[in-house]
Parts: sequence; C-alpha cells; structure tokens
Amino acid sequence: MKRLWVRLFLMISGVLFLVFFLQFIEIKSSGPAEGPFQRPSNTEIAHRLYRFMGFSLLVGLAGGVAIGRVVSAPITALASAAHEVESGKLQVRVPAHGSLEFHKLAAAFNKMAAALQQAETARNNLMADVSHELRTPLAVLEGNLRAALDHVQTLDEAGIASLYAQTRHLIRLVNDLREIALAETGQLILERTPTDIRSLANETLQALEPIANEKKVQMTLEIQDLPPANVDPVRIRQVLFNLLSNALQHTPAGGVIRISGEHRQSSLMLAVEDSGEGLEPDDLASIFNRFYRVDKSRSRETGGTGLGLSITKAIIEAHGGSIAAWSGGKNQGTRFTIALPE
Repeated sequence: MKRLWVRLFLMISGVLFLVFFLQFIEIKSSGPAEGPFQRPSNTEIAHRLYRFMGFSLLVGLAGGVAIGRVVSAPITALASAAHEVESGKLQVRVPAHGSLEFHKLAAAFNKMAAALQQAETARNNLMADVSHELRTPLAVLEGNLRAALDHVQTLDEAGIASLYAQTRHLIRLVNDLREIALAETGQLILERTPTDIRSLANETLQALEPIANEKKVQMTLEIQDLPPANVDPVRIRQVLFNLLSNALQHTPAGGVIRISGEHRQSSLMLAVEDSGEGLEPDDLASIFNRFYRVDKSRSRETGGTGLGLSITKAIIEAHGGSIAAWSGGKNQGTRFTIALPE
C-alpha cells in the first residue's frame, strides 16, 4: 500500500467502478422504461457490473503503473542524489525536468548541494591554511625548546623574546580565526549604539600617528559631519585600525593616507585611500580571502596573520554593510570603500 503505483491503481479503479455503480443504482431505482427501449434485466446488469469491474481493474492497473513511473521517476532520482550527497559526493546534481513543481524542487536541491560543496571546499581550504600557518611557529618553538632541553643551545634573553613572539603570533591567529568563525556563523556579538564615526576615525588616526611619523607618511581625515551610525564602536574601530595598519604597511615614505566619509542616501560611506604600492587585478579579486598576502615575500614574521582584511569584511557584513577594494594598478595606490546602513 505504500507504493505510489498501488495507490494510483486503487484510486483509478475505484473511481471508474464508482461511476458505473452510480449508473447501476440509477437504473435500478428508475421506473419501467418507456418507448422502444427496454430496461435491462437484473442478470444483464450484474454481468455488465462484473465486466466493468474487470475493466476498471485493468485500466487502474495500467494507469497506476504508468502514472506512478512518470511521477516517481524524478523523485527516485532525487532520492538517489540525496543518498550520494549523504555519502560525500557533493558534486552530484539533479537534472531539472518534468513538472514546474519538480523544477523548483530540483533547483532547491541543486542549490543546497552547491552550498554544501562550497562549504566543504572552504572548510578544507581553511584546515589547510590553518595547518600551514601553525606549522612554522610551532616548529620554531619545538626546535628551540628541544635544543635547550638537549643543552645544544642556551636560551638567552633574545631567544626567549623570539619564542615569546611566536606564541603571540599563535594567540593572535587563534583569536582571529575565532572572530571569523563567529562572524560567518552569525554569532558575532555586536553591541550597537549611536556612534560618531568621525570621532572614531580620529581616535584611530591618533593611535597610529607615531607609526606614521616614524615612516614619514602623512595621514589626513576628511569626513563631513555625519549623522550618528547605529554600529558597534569597538568593531568599527577594529575595522579602521585594520585598514589603516594595512595602508601604513604598503605606503612608502612620503606617501599619504586619507580617510574620507559622506552621507549618501540611507548609507554612510567611508573610504581609506593610500598612495602606496597598489594592487593588480588578481590581487583585488583575492584581497579579502583568508591568509592572502599580496607580497608573497612577506611572512608571519614581517606581517600579521593574513586574516585582517577577512575579519574586516566579516565585521562590515555582520553590520549589514559592504566593503570593496579598488586600485589603478602597481604603484597607483589602493582605496577601500565601506558602506554602512544608518
């Protein structure tokens, strides 16, 4: 009874037989036939009833099997694809054919499978990136500590400072990964409050001013009077700090870094622009990826964890905003543009 064709068989047979049976009841209940037409006898009616019962069963069986196959074929294909996805074959897709309803079902399934495949690829890439980033500082720590235990070398103050720097890098990497994970799963806590973006940007500039003076880089603030933004001031300060630190890292002596902002329709537009090294088109497409470094010669010792811009993007998107990067090419500077809802 759980088979679709059996249910269709019973339904079609039952409907056909019911139609004939109602006619039989009508004939039985009607009076004598008038005119040249004589009402059939009870025996003839019974024979007709049995014959039509057989006919109903035959048509119901053929129709149930045929319709069942047509209806269940795409559903069976979908179930088979679901089992393959369950077994780890995330590249499986279901061809969209048949009724409009199945088209929608197949499209939803394919979208789900594509999302799972993308998530699995991202997870594998993340695991590979994390293991790569952890390998070097852990190897340095292990090598130096093993050498100290074997009395091959003595850890002086400089050696201890080097090991401390490696542990700091590991802590920063773990904290950065945690922030990205929270943001991407929608669990990043935002303590929103009406915030003066201009004051926030000015505070960040002042915090980085000693580094800018040391590098002989000029930083300017060109933000109009903006209405208060309903944002998390700690997180937005982190965003500005990441962008300005990145700009300072890639702007040579004598360069300029500018923060600008304006109110445009229902959004607050912020921009951090520098006159530094600039970006190639390939770099622009990957600049917000985890662990991506424009200068491949830069390492964790000379730079950060490679997660700063990924975290920046995650924080902005958690606020319901967007961020984009633009550059005219090598040595043409870079501009990061942020759009935040009011």
